[in-house]
This record gives sequence, structure tokens and C-alpha cells, in this order.
Amino acid sequence: MRMRLSQSHLNQLALCPRRFQYLFLDQFSAPITPEQQENLAWGNQFHRLMQQYELGLPVFSPAGAEARSDPIQQCVQCFIQATPDLFRSQPNHFRQSEHRRSLELQDYLLTVVYDLVILEEHQARILDWKTYAKPRSPQWLAADWQTRLYPFVLTETSSFQAEQISMTYWFVRATQPGKAAPAPASAHFRYNSTLHERNRADLTALLTQLTQWLDDYGNGKNLPQVHEAAGHCATCSFARRCNRGQATADNHAWEISRIEAIQEIAP
Repeated sequence: MRMRLSQSHLNQLALCPRRFQYLFLDQFSAPITPEQQENLAWGNQFHRLMQQYELGLPVFSPAGAEARSDPIQQCVQCFIQATPDLFRSQPNHFRQSEHRRSLELQDYLLTVVYDLVILEEHQARILDWKTYAKPRSPQWLAADWQTRLYPFVLTETSSFQAEQISMTYWFVRATQPGKAAPAPASAHFRYNSTLHERNRADLTALLTQLTQWLDDYGNGKNLPQVHEAAGHCATCSFARRCNRGQATADNHAWEISRIEAIQEIAP
């Protein structure tokens, strides 16, 4: 049976193979705080409401004080009102929420789930909803495997050329009752054939290395640890298990940025 890999698997693998082992092979749980759990639940509900809206199902409660004070409904409503062009159907355009595609590469099945994909005659748009703060820089987001894998798989599984594909992240935040919702922010990335071939080469190298590591793991050998000088261990919840100190509850900036993605697709 082929191992199914999502962008979260690739991100964890590239960052620290040992952490990949703990999460996806040993299936250890990374502890999260009640606040992080609440944020996860909020994000999951936001995604469900966006999917319902795309399917034409009821999303908003009847008008009234209760509906106006619901922070999730308020956020969805403000986002839709701020981006009307995203939700205006056009004839002969294919659009689908929670659109899933898979690609066989080596002995793995690369799987992606697009929050919304819009396929037009000469362009394909991938849209993704993020319910956490915008990342530190466009460079950080461009290097993330989600930004790389999503257009890669679409290029390989469709008739679109790489130059016809783009990916846009929309960042939405929860609002407090009685407060106006902040304007949604976005980050837009155009794809091209140069990026595509670079992603293919990097994926091939990473998966080839993973195959060797999995063979070693089957023989009782742990996957390698990231070098401590890289600076990731201080914010990793498995630091104590690796004998590299202990992460603190208030120092999880890196963890929070990955939590949503980790649960995207079951391993």
C-alpha cells in the first residue's frame, strides 16, 4: 500500500525527520493548549461554513442580535462581502470546494485538498482559507510545501500549463462580539515552469531520502534529528524526548503556525 503524503507531511519531513517520525510513524500527539484547541475548532467551523456557502446551503442564521454577535458567521459574512468576485459563478467555469487530487510519485501518493479551486478556460486558481495570523513574510510562505505542492499536483493532473496556475491565501481572523471584522488579507503566488521543475527535483530528492529512512526505520533505526543549531528545538514539543530541553507553553509560535496543516489529511 502506497504511503499517502500531504503538504504537512512534507513540511515536517523537510524541517526535522525525527519530528516526522514522532507524528506520523510513531503517532505521538503533540500537546496543544486549550486556546490552540479552540482556534482549531474555530478554523474547522469556518471551513465548513465556507463549503456550505459554495454548495448553496444555508450558512447564516436569521437576522437578529444572535446572528450579528456570532463571531464565525460575522467573519464569513464580512469575508464574502469583501471578496464578491471570488463567489460570482461564471458559465463554463468549473469550481469546487474541498476539491481533492492525488498524484503518484515514486512509491508515494501525494494528496492535496483545495479549499476552493476555480478552473477557467485559460487559467486555474487555487484558493486557501487561513484562520491564523498572516506569516512573517511572503518568502516564508513561498517556501512552504503547501505553496509548492498544490500547484505542482494541479499541473501534473490537468491540461493547464504551470504559467496558467496561481494560488492565493486568504487570511481571516475571529472577531469579538460587537467589534467590526478586520479586512481580510491575501498573499498571491503565480506558478511557472521553472518553479515546477525545481519542485519536481526537490520532491524526488526528498522522497528518495524518505524511502531510505523508512527502510532504516523498519530495521529499528530512528529517523535523523535536525541539527540543534538550526534553532527549531526550542519551540518543539518533542524537545524533551530528543534530550534537547523542554518547550514552554508560551513559546509555540512555530507550533501554532503548523497545527492546522498537520490535521489536514490523515496519514
